[in-house]
Amino acid sequence: MFSKSKINEPGPKKVGEPETTKPEAAVQKTTSEFKPPPPKAKPPASVLSSDLTITGNLKTTGDIQVEGVIDGDIRAHLLTVGEGATIRGEVVADDVVVNGRVIGRVRGLKVRLTSTARVEGDIIHKTIAIESGAHFEGSVQRQDDPLSTGIATTSSAPTPITAAVKPA
Repeated sequence: MFSKSKINEPGPKKVGEPETTKPEAAVQKTTSEFKPPPPKAKPPASVLSSDLTITGNLKTTGDIQVEGVIDGDIRAHLLTVGEGATIRGEVVADDVVVNGRVIGRVRGLKVRLTSTARVEGDIIHKTIAIESGAHFEGSVQRQDDPLSTGIATTSSAPTPITAAVKPA
């Protein structure tokens, strides 16, 4: 009824062909050399469209692109605030790019305000870039770990700034 498969059995040896190992040894060798699977592809950013209004907090380890209105806090890896977007609440992300409006505190390792940005609130950052034309009202404070909610790691007090940067 069942017959033994000859797939794994060595065939006749050819002249000049090196000696092969037994199939059992080959199986043991491949199982001892474990290779982890390749890393998963990073999913695309979640886009919150311009006709969307959310009341409540958002939290993700991924990326968010906001084009609508958010009344609540946002925590993400990368947060991009679109030109027509408005966020009323605290923003916490590794990278924050503001093209639109944020009313509330911004905390990020890297914070970038583009020329169309309007921020009304304090910014706590490790690095910051403010383009010409951006509007910002609040204070700026540099910290080594701005994502933590603890006490500042730098000894300097926040620098209050009220500015509208005009192109030259």
